[in-house]
Amino acid sequence: MSPIRAYAELISPPTGAGRCLGARRYAMLLANMTPIDQTTLRLFIAVCEEGTIARAASREAITASAVSKRIADVEAAIGTPLLVRSQRGVAPTPAGSALLERARAIMLSYERLSAELGEYAQGIRGHVKVLANVSSLIEFLPAAVAAFMNLHPQVRVDLEERVSGEVARGVEEGVADLGVCRDFVGTGRLETIRYRADHLVVAVRRDHPLAGRGKMAFEETLGFDHIGLSSNASVNALMDRIASERGGVLRYRAHVSNFDAACRMIEAGIGIAILPLEALARVRHVYGLETVLLDAHWARRQFILCVRERAALSLPAARLLEHLLATRDSAPD
Repeated sequence: MSPIRAYAELISPPTGAGRCLGARRYAMLLANMTPIDQTTLRLFIAVCEEGTIARAASREAITASAVSKRIADVEAAIGTPLLVRSQRGVAPTPAGSALLERARAIMLSYERLSAELGEYAQGIRGHVKVLANVSSLIEFLPAAVAAFMNLHPQVRVDLEERVSGEVARGVEEGVADLGVCRDFVGTGRLETIRYRADHLVVAVRRDHPLAGRGKMAFEETLGFDHIGLSSNASVNALMDRIASERGGVLRYRAHVSNFDAACRMIEAGIGIAILPLEALARVRHVYGLETVLLDAHWARRQFILCVRERAALSLPAARLLEHLLATRDSAPD
């Protein structure tokens, strides 16, 4: 079945043809369609992701007029608009959203076929996009991906930072092949695999009153000023909730946007922070910090890998997933 025929059935299946487009128009639509080529599908995906035809054209190294013409030809062929155009840019219509989902699946199939054929001659090649939360990017993921890329130099991997909830949504919408996020987010119909864990500790300066403690209860930190991470960080919500359950309130002296800034603020004596031990292990000596274990079950946090459908992954994405799973035991758990 051609991609455009599959799309026509998606927006107007035979059982509902009379209701959606009319049975006669539906039959004429299928009879007169020409297949959408791979380039047009790729350009349509780019337009939807970039939000403007100009940015999509720049990304794909093609003129904006050529992009517009290809999309206009498809709209003329199917008799319905695919994009809503405004001064701010473009957005897919309901029909366009349906095509976008199918187009991504088709392009993944093209890429998987190409990679599988290429593997016979020159090894795996292709492109994998990964969405990951900030903790995984700080703690372990870049090293794991770099090791994979050294083994497969013809595979390009793009790592993009998102909060955990956006990671799951992005993978479900087909924006990325793989996602790394926390296990507490909603993952819908995604396939999920337990991956790694990290452990929250209290990070303090070496001369702080809490320094030298082997372990402590979270409640004992409530009497000190805290350094908080950005407002959308999951650890902030967790700490605030637990403090409330214990009848206390976290006293934030400052909020910072990244891990390095938090360490610098602790070093400067501004406050303490609850941070992952795995991220601190490589830098605590640089900033003169000590860590104190939290005596709480929730201090151990779980990462998961998520995919739309493991069996449908492109060959490079499937190999990267296998690599991440095979090397996960190298981290402390």
